[in-house]
Amino acid sequence: MKRILSIFLILALLLSLWSPLAVHAEGEGNIDHGGGGVGDGTGESYWNTGNEGVRITVIRARDRVAVTAPVDFTNVTQPGNIVHFGKVSKMQYNSGAALSVKMNGYAYSNPAIAMPRIISSSTGQASIEEIKRYFCSEYILMRIAEVTGFNYDILINGDYKLLLEPIVYLRFQGIDMAMTATEAALYDQQLGGGLRNTMGSLTHKNLPLAMFLEVPDLGYPAWSGSRTSSAANEDIISSLGIGIVRFSEAPPDPPEVTTYDYEYRPNTEVITSVTVRGGQADPDHPVTVRFTIGSQTYTVSGVYYPEGDSQLVWVRWRTPSTPQTMTIGVSVSGGGSASQGNITARIVDLSGNDPPNPVADDRNDGYVRPAVPNKAQLTSASWGIWRPWWYAYWVWHSNWNWYSDGNGGGFWVDNGEWVDEGWWEFDWNAYQASLSAFMSIVPDTKSPTASGKNMKSGYGVNQTTTANVSTNQSSAVTEAQTALTYFPEFQYATYWRLLERTQTGYSSKFEFTANKHSTYKRRTHFTPVYFPDGAYTPYTWLADCWTPTGMLSINHSDSVTIHGSLWDDWHIAPVKP
Repeated sequence: MKRILSIFLILALLLSLWSPLAVHAEGEGNIDHGGGGVGDGTGESYWNTGNEGVRITVIRARDRVAVTAPVDFTNVTQPGNIVHFGKVSKMQYNSGAALSVKMNGYAYSNPAIAMPRIISSSTGQASIEEIKRYFCSEYILMRIAEVTGFNYDILINGDYKLLLEPIVYLRFQGIDMAMTATEAALYDQQLGGGLRNTMGSLTHKNLPLAMFLEVPDLGYPAWSGSRTSSAANEDIISSLGIGIVRFSEAPPDPPEVTTYDYEYRPNTEVITSVTVRGGQADPDHPVTVRFTIGSQTYTVSGVYYPEGDSQLVWVRWRTPSTPQTMTIGVSVSGGGSASQGNITARIVDLSGNDPPNPVADDRNDGYVRPAVPNKAQLTSASWGIWRPWWYAYWVWHSNWNWYSDGNGGGFWVDNGEWVDEGWWEFDWNAYQASLSAFMSIVPDTKSPTASGKNMKSGYGVNQTTTANVSTNQSSAVTEAQTALTYFPEFQYATYWRLLERTQTGYSSKFEFTANKHSTYKRRTHFTPVYFPDGAYTPYTWLADCWTPTGMLSINHSDSVTIHGSLWDDWHIAPVKP
């Protein structure tokens, strides 16, 4: 008997050491949640409580770049034919990744220690304390490192954070599907509200509210909206369905201290937008939004959206020609309210930072070629407009009247009428825009010994950058209007060239402006004579392609190869007598 008790005690001790709840926490959870009851669904569209998971991505904190492919944890064995959207994180979607349906090949991991309840439902509430304890425990963090292939010690050194996204596995219109909250919102936009109308209490309430941030982090805001009501697609995409595990050396982002909402360039065509919500806006109850910009008022009428949702409203205008700070007033009439009553726009002039003229005896003996930067970019955007339509529902309204026959009798006649007791339905019209570009650097034709993309230092280079904008709503998208080129001799900082747009439109072209130091006033940039042999790589940031959801921009670089210097082309000989 004593021996049996001893064995049980040893097993209990081992289990307590193995349990993640008994091991000290390595991480700190920036996670909160809300939610409530979930409806029953239909025969073709339903969700089984507990059929859920979490998508996990390792993010480098300093530049918010994903350093691992996302992995999905779930306690449930999923069917082999489940439809999904690939392994894409919220951060990738917010950086322009498009939603793409995958018909098979869904990969996931069943953790040895089951996850706690993630999504609340009518059968029980999730515990945020248990969720934090689970994902911050040393054991689970080691399993995450193992599954992602990321070194555990590096994971917890303070330079990285875990991005967590709740996943739901549901049946929608007879098809088994897996989706994060962000994917559900993007998918609903594609369906024109079809997912929300069928499964909204799950996909637009309990799933996105399963996780949101307590404090701002990784560029995402803390959620201050309702914790018990369904959320609009835009709010889900921007702010919900996200938790973060950080480590002691990596504090959350401090609150952003800015004095402006938009940064524009002078004399540039831009888009300014707000989100309007509250009640239902339809042709019987229309909403009008007015933007007061300088001395001009822009009126956007016929703004519509269904109950519980919202509509992005924007105005297209041209900025003044001089740098300044502007306050844009926003007013809403007819019900609803705007996300902002005042918008602050900063107009910044990027010209005037041309590099100094290099000379033949320039030296920089300690020069080290820098890495090419990777400025934040966004190459695609999506938005939509709610279009109301009347659903006719005819009902007969009786109006019985007695007609006497004059002989003590009579008859009843129904003099009623058909009355349309219909209602407004809404369709979602989706729009998109994308930006692509090509950059070419070549030796200037005045470089006498250049061949192809090979040249000597000290001579000039020419640049051509082309931009292509694609959209299905041209009235809401501007062309690309600004291109800045940075150079390795200045560590891609301090000086840059503001390129001239030599071809306008959605297929535009940018080149160097004529160089005042060029003998022939050519569109050239002179390389420094001291530049070492190897790749000379200018870097261009192409921007100011404006959409209702913000600015699209893209980075490009190209190289020529340096061999020798212009001094190699000179021969100094004594003058003949």
